[in-house]
Amino acid sequence: MFWHVPGLSAASPVDTILDKENFKLEDLLDEDEIIQECKALNTRLINFLRDKVQVELLLRYIVEETPDDAEKKRIFRFPFIACEIFICEVDVILKTLVEDEDLMNLLFSFLKPDHPHGTLLAGYFGKVVICLMMRKTLPLMNYVKSHPEIVSQLVDLIGITSIMEVLIRLIGADETMYSSYADSMQWLDDIQVLEMIVDKFSSSDSAEVHANAAEILCAVTRYAPPALATKISSPSFVGRLFHHAFEDSRPKSVLVHSLSVCISLLDPKRLVSASYQAFRSQLSHGTLVTASPETVNGMLDSLGDLLKLLDVSSAENILPTTYGSLQPPLGKHRLKIVEFISVLLSIGSEVAEMRLIDLGAIKHVINLFFEYPFNNFLHHHVENIIVSCLESKQDHLIAHVLDECELVTRILEAEKNSALSIDLTKRTLSSEGRTPPRVGFVGHITRIANKLIQLANSNSTIQSHLQQNSGWTEWHASILTKRNAVENVYQWACGRPTSMQDRGRDSDDEDFRDRDYDVAALASNLSQAFKYGIYPSEDVDEVCG
Repeated sequence: MFWHVPGLSAASPVDTILDKENFKLEDLLDEDEIIQECKALNTRLINFLRDKVQVELLLRYIVEETPDDAEKKRIFRFPFIACEIFICEVDVILKTLVEDEDLMNLLFSFLKPDHPHGTLLAGYFGKVVICLMMRKTLPLMNYVKSHPEIVSQLVDLIGITSIMEVLIRLIGADETMYSSYADSMQWLDDIQVLEMIVDKFSSSDSAEVHANAAEILCAVTRYAPPALATKISSPSFVGRLFHHAFEDSRPKSVLVHSLSVCISLLDPKRLVSASYQAFRSQLSHGTLVTASPETVNGMLDSLGDLLKLLDVSSAENILPTTYGSLQPPLGKHRLKIVEFISVLLSIGSEVAEMRLIDLGAIKHVINLFFEYPFNNFLHHHVENIIVSCLESKQDHLIAHVLDECELVTRILEAEKNSALSIDLTKRTLSSEGRTPPRVGFVGHITRIANKLIQLANSNSTIQSHLQQNSGWTEWHASILTKRNAVENVYQWACGRPTSMQDRGRDSDDEDFRDRDYDVAALASNLSQAFKYGIYPSEDVDEVCG
């Protein structure tokens, strides 16, 4: 923007159009500066756009699909500009919209089943509705309450991400929506909106629908109104989730995303998806859902059926890879089950620990760790499972991992045979005619071994187990110690200052906050900067003064 000098600045192109006698809304929408003039609150322009007739025309650009043979600007530019005018948040324009029943009916006619739902216009519709939620919350909520079919229509279109975002804010998982109008959202529980969302796992085969339904439910577990928080953490709701996941002929995405909701219930701070960054910060307006013992027990009821899905012996599909083949591949659903077990162990429930031991879940996932030597996602979760067991205060859990699961023996065997197997009975095979590559979990094994050594200093059970294993003592002295020395980045001569070798923390840690600075040295450096004329002379005079 340039300085406005009276008598010298040219007239705005928007004002030039408004000066004409027979201009149309399309003439203004075709002008590049219309959004800028709206934000600048051009009085003549705002008075024209606030008229009901013009607001209706703007809405039609947003909610009505255009024929394929229409002009490009009618298909793309006019709907975009119409949406931008609304989200400029000009109060009188929004007031015209929310106070007129016919205009609101026109806006929400986009949700009707017989209406086309293109993703482009859905995005514009979502922006306008969210703007009304933010700026005209009470009138909008009153309208939605008087038209409860809107909620079910939003749920039916949950596969469209823009509609999903509207629904997330509508059910109260947003700070500005919930903080001032908590009472007006009790009706959402009365119309059973959570049940409508979770039933999409059963009524739809679309992976996008399942993913968006899980995203909404996970948002509720993190920042929910109290009524919805109580319902989503109830054993009956968890049972409903697993019921849909285990239905016959359902796609695997139902199981994956149902487990995502359960994981979020167990660990609300855990983000299921990085796509919804607005909820990353800790908000104080809602109830942070925590898994009660009843909720955990509801999940444990389905644990046996989950572990049956971890069995890969009956699968016959083969996946060729660059290093060989997987027979069968692990699959996303099995990986999600392992992640669920990892989170279940991290909450410290003794009942869950005993159930996992009785069902052989921990031993099973450790076997998968070695059967799929290049699946680092799997290795990460199994390492967390092992560490949770070793750090547990329950001696029976530690003994189970060391004795029944034979953790140390499996580590030593993997170190002895570190090349990929050519045995045809294995899950992961090396390519014929090529040298078998080294297995990909050596780094995870090293970290687990170092964790064993660390915990042995304070745990007599672990210490006794390691001392009784002569193979471990030899491997620790001859291989692990040398490997740790080689991988110690503080000993690398890569141009690092000598003082870096004395640091006792990770190289990624930021220690500038607790570093003691040499004030005299800083003053000397500043003096040298002025001496060599790095700063202008007037800055030197100011500092000296």
